[in-house]
Amino acid sequence: MIKVLIFVTYGWICFVSRPWVCFWNLHSLSLLGESVDAQLQNNIIDFLSRCQDPNGGYGGGPGQMPHLATTYAAVCSLITLGGHKALSSINRSEMYMFLRQMKHPSGGFRIHDGGEIDVRACYAAISVASILNILDDELVQNVGNYILSCQTYEGGISAEPGTEAHGGYTFCGVATMIMINQVNQLDLPKLIDWLVFQQGKECGFKGRTNKLVDCCYSFWQGGTFALLQRACSTIDQELVIPVGGKSFEVNFNDIGHNFVKRSVEMEPLFDGRALQLYILLCSQEENGGLKDKPGKSRDFYHTCYALSGLSVSQHIWSDDESLLMPRAVLGPYSNLLEPIHPLFNVVLERYHEARDFFTTF
Repeated sequence: MIKVLIFVTYGWICFVSRPWVCFWNLHSLSLLGESVDAQLQNNIIDFLSRCQDPNGGYGGGPGQMPHLATTYAAVCSLITLGGHKALSSINRSEMYMFLRQMKHPSGGFRIHDGGEIDVRACYAAISVASILNILDDELVQNVGNYILSCQTYEGGISAEPGTEAHGGYTFCGVATMIMINQVNQLDLPKLIDWLVFQQGKECGFKGRTNKLVDCCYSFWQGGTFALLQRACSTIDQELVIPVGGKSFEVNFNDIGHNFVKRSVEMEPLFDGRALQLYILLCSQEENGGLKDKPGKSRDFYHTCYALSGLSVSQHIWSDDESLLMPRAVLGPYSNLLEPIHPLFNVVLERYHEARDFFTTF
């Protein structure tokens, strides 16, 4: 049984990551079909508004410089809360200018002003732009070339050119390439070959070759499989489409919406039930929360991404329009979590609400 309804810990919180603490907890609750009360919701919206820079983006706390990672966390937190107050609190015009400022001539993005350029920053920028309906050619330009330079000889994707393939950066790279309609440019057979060997004999996933399993990679690696299942049906279908002898270019902002509507074209390439076994038996704390592996302590980060991976493994056999196959849920049906949008890692229902809002206002 899942015993996660969110555990509470007291102690020091990294003050440069406070929007992440919001996201990890809100998303975990949302996956469990729960939500926070109205007063706490208003407090979170007000807090994140104080983290929003007047010139766009969100910092790790009030008064801190905007950072792409905490911008992603803040935006996803507000989408998870849902409702007009949360969604309208995001300054999209200034957000677009901030994203443009973080754009680097290499095609990648800086994580913050003067910061490093890596695949994580590319994903944060492109996913935020996509979900806010502000993604355009200027932001997309040369992003694909940068990510291609990060695909390693193993097949996975690294943080930056010349470094080691890593599960988190592989998810970020594949998701970004899908959102900019260039996933077919990756060496997908080599990528899949690397991925399938990351599920260890313990049934969980590891993040890098010859490393130990860690429950957070249930999402970073398992989620990449969920992306690749649908990617085969999007390749070359979102490109320039001829109509009546004319053609028009793809609207990048529609890709995320259309992607989740695609039917699942292939069977899972990993053992989803075995992954659920690892998460439920090896990563779950008796008193709530999840942890990296036995012997480690529970924390918000691992709780969030273990639950995200659990959702992926439960819904891997289904698509947005179909019924969940009972064989996909290990244990009692009460273990079933809410489905997520595989590109953004927000609960699917919350994504649809945000999509409707940002295409209307």
